[in-house]
Amino acid sequence: MSSEQITAAASGSWQLGDLTVNRVGLGAMRLAQHGQALTADAVPMDRARAIAVLRRAVELGVNHIDTAAFYFSPLRSANELINHALAPYPDNLVIATKVGPARDSSGEWLPPATPGQLRGQVEENLRQLGRDHLDVVNLRVTGPGSIAEHFGALAELREAGLIRHLGLSAVGPDQLAEAQAIAPVVCVQNSYGIGVRPGQDDFVRACGEQGVAFVPFFAIAAAGREAGASGADSDAVLHVARELGVSAAQVRLAWTLHRGPHVLAIPGTGDPDHLVANVAAGALRLPAEHLAALDAAHKVA
Repeated sequence: MSSEQITAAASGSWQLGDLTVNRVGLGAMRLAQHGQALTADAVPMDRARAIAVLRRAVELGVNHIDTAAFYFSPLRSANELINHALAPYPDNLVIATKVGPARDSSGEWLPPATPGQLRGQVEENLRQLGRDHLDVVNLRVTGPGSIAEHFGALAELREAGLIRHLGLSAVGPDQLAEAQAIAPVVCVQNSYGIGVRPGQDDFVRACGEQGVAFVPFFAIAAAGREAGASGADSDAVLHVARELGVSAAQVRLAWTLHRGPHVLAIPGTGDPDHLVANVAAGALRLPAEHLAALDAAHKVA
């Protein structure tokens, strides 16, 4: 079967609360611009290309899209692109967004939202996406310490019907426990991948034991982060890619999915060919010897 024929269903599925998603989704951060994301001077993405990527993703069975109101460049907004490309939304499409960080209209970063400002951020996502409720809202945390006041504000919006499910982003085990004492948490989004934060391994497993999805970001980009993949992959990743006849990015995604059935992938791309390859990585099963080599490379990073 060619890559173009593989759908996101090949990756398996997971429950985000009462919502079923395929384990390979799509991150929307790269749809708004070429190159470096989240900068005031970003080069806008071609609108037709971004819309084509979104529609092709849904055709390939992607039913989990991760976005945020602060994903924008001059002329382009990820949320607006999603709305234009996909509304009226398929019944099985789950759109997850993030609140907490904020940028002004010029693209410059503002101080993180206070608890009282979170409702405005939620309502802005609703407006941009053209929704009457948000499927999943992740509280993006900016550092250690208590998150009770911020998460409590989102829990109130969940009770009011504006949010269906809650998640967390950039958190540790103590913050997850604190949030769970307030309201159910369906997912945790943290930076993670081969050689990226191996100290997170125990937390990844603990999330699975608690039935919480772990949704790594920068699984492909790694140290490149907002700039994208740097091409500086380890010898182990490159060796496995050659052995299996796939790309280094596909190896990275496959390894991520092998970390547990609760691990979901949200690779971001504005390239239609990369989208097809990312979805196809969900069907890649890594042999034991290759997994061992990749695990070793991960731990020594």
